[in-house]
Amino acid sequence: MDSEIKEEIPVHEEFILCCGVETQVLKCGPWTDLINNQSGTRPKLLIFIIPGNPGFSAMYVPFAKALYSATKRRFPVWIISHAGHALAPRGKKILKSSEDPNAEEIKDIYGVCGQVEHKLAFLRTQVPKEMKLVVIGHSIGSYFSLEILKHAPELPVIRSILLFPTIERMSESPKGRFATPLLCWLRYALYVPCYLLLKPWPEKIKFLAIRMVLQMMDIPREFLCMNMLEPFCLVNAAYLGSQEMREVVKRDDETIKEHLPKLIFYYGATDSWCPKEYYDDMKKDFPEGDIRLCEKKIPHAFVMSFFQEMADMVADWLKDDLSKM
Repeated sequence: MDSEIKEEIPVHEEFILCCGVETQVLKCGPWTDLINNQSGTRPKLLIFIIPGNPGFSAMYVPFAKALYSATKRRFPVWIISHAGHALAPRGKKILKSSEDPNAEEIKDIYGVCGQVEHKLAFLRTQVPKEMKLVVIGHSIGSYFSLEILKHAPELPVIRSILLFPTIERMSESPKGRFATPLLCWLRYALYVPCYLLLKPWPEKIKFLAIRMVLQMMDIPREFLCMNMLEPFCLVNAAYLGSQEMREVVKRDDETIKEHLPKLIFYYGATDSWCPKEYYDDMKKDFPEGDIRLCEKKIPHAFVMSFFQEMADMVADWLKDDLSKM
């Protein structure tokens, strides 16, 4: 299955200027332009993946491929990077996005609220209005997914899947207690060393270092994530993290209650960002909700052996929805 996915499933990379910021979009499947494709073969639904932090979309390609295959290759699966978390390689063409008529000037696009507006602007300008949406958010991407439902009820989202959702009390979580002082108070001290150490590195050295890390993590290198060692991207990821600690505090029960039939929550029993007690609280407060728990111990978010299993689970959850398309 892995070799079949690797060899046969096309993944198209684009860099789009969205809200004035370079944005990497990885498109799994043969459909690369949904707006101008008026043919009868245009799909009726888009599966849209929002990453965690850092928002390196290339890390999610194996999951997207597996999900595309598990849904019988009927629907495109797109992954979007976060604003400021991706820079186009030299010589790479950057496409200009049409302006979102509903968008106001985004004053802090690299922060939590700005990232939500960034995703909304993309969906409004790059996806046909009538096209159904399945939004899959991972970690802080789950928070952004809820915000999309809250602020854009006109978007035809039929299902929102929140994987390991950091949607509340981030600074109180086990990892949050460690990360809060580092991200909120000490990150400025790391900026200068980050630029001094990483900026002078030749591209070949960065390439070898990233390839080694990905190989150790057993992650495919189809789209090598050079932004992992790009100071500009790392600084923006740290800034977003600092805002997460301060702003992702109270669970948005009102939005959850309003959209509960569309939502699927998937928690991890050993997740240090949203511990099991958060799952227990959610089950208690929303007993009628589709709230699930992964009992497995996952060493990190991108274990290769977990990609196919996760894709198969998500495809099964979507089976009834997709059968109507």
